[in-house]
Amino acid sequence: MKKNLQILSFFLLINIGAFAQQDQIKEAQSLYDKGKSQEALVVLNKTEYLILNASDEAKSDYYYLKGNVLKDLAVKNIDAANNFTLASQAYQDVFLYENESGKFKFTVKANAALKEMKSSLVNGAMADFNAGKFKESAEKSYKVYMFDKKDTLNLCNAASSSINAKDYDSAVKYYEILKKINFSGKGVLYLATNKKTKEEDLFVSPKARESAIAQGLYEKPRTESVPSKKIDINSNLAYAYLEKKDYAKSEVVYNYVLELDPNYVDAYINMAYLKLEEKKDLADEISSLGTSAADMQKYDKLNAKKDDIARSAIPYLKKALTLEPKNTDATKSLLGIYRSLDMTNEYNALKNGM
Repeated sequence: MKKNLQILSFFLLINIGAFAQQDQIKEAQSLYDKGKSQEALVVLNKTEYLILNASDEAKSDYYYLKGNVLKDLAVKNIDAANNFTLASQAYQDVFLYENESGKFKFTVKANAALKEMKSSLVNGAMADFNAGKFKESAEKSYKVYMFDKKDTLNLCNAASSSINAKDYDSAVKYYEILKKINFSGKGVLYLATNKKTKEEDLFVSPKARESAIAQGLYEKPRTESVPSKKIDINSNLAYAYLEKKDYAKSEVVYNYVLELDPNYVDAYINMAYLKLEEKKDLADEISSLGTSAADMQKYDKLNAKKDDIARSAIPYLKKALTLEPKNTDATKSLLGIYRSLDMTNEYNALKNGM
């Protein structure tokens, strides 16, 4: 008899929990309907532990609402990148539980919400970039990429924004992924002008564009080739390594850039700059030495090494000037090296030739 009472109590607790969960979901829905998504999220977070023992259908109701609440916050640019991720996770849970229950109540709507949210976040990343909010733009673009890894352009945007934000750790991370997946960015854009807005829109294929034109919605079709971004990707990666003072990796990547394009002037100039940065670091180390015998011996070795590094920059600058004789950056850098190494004849010849 006692055992039966315990079982009865257990089921009563489950029923009480289910009623409490339903009431709180209704409360959260009411807050969401009133535009109070942050308050709704607080209620839902407090309710989540009650969902563990709920039916798959109840779980679907809960996670669909939670996805909508988080999506609303993301669209309102409230911790957009993080709430986008959490919303997509909630919608994924909807797919999971509806697949298990066989009752597809919200699957179509959740899928549409994900697409809408992705579009909103992409637009938000672009707006942040244009406003100079590069770190925020990078975070949003990377979140979109993590949600849809087939859309690798968002990863490229995240990397570019990170460079502009001077967040070189993130830039290296993103550019290395782009290299690993062999991203080039090369492709074709299918464009046409919207008759109503007078703006050009992008189409996924020529057939989609032809269909829109046939419906009388678009005109002036235009096809544009997008060149490969491999050189830009690797140049930016090398630059990010350079800013992190990882000179060895930077040099490897710059050499690869020159394999891709042996006439890429900026790569030669940046290779010279890399050498001069190494020289500068050695100069700082030399200036910190004392006057002991050991330090003086170390001074001679470091000073000789410093000059050797400076000399190693000369061929890169000469090559840059061969390709662009009027390049002032290369000329000034080379004059500075000649002066520091007491290469008077070379200095005067270059100076007189300006």
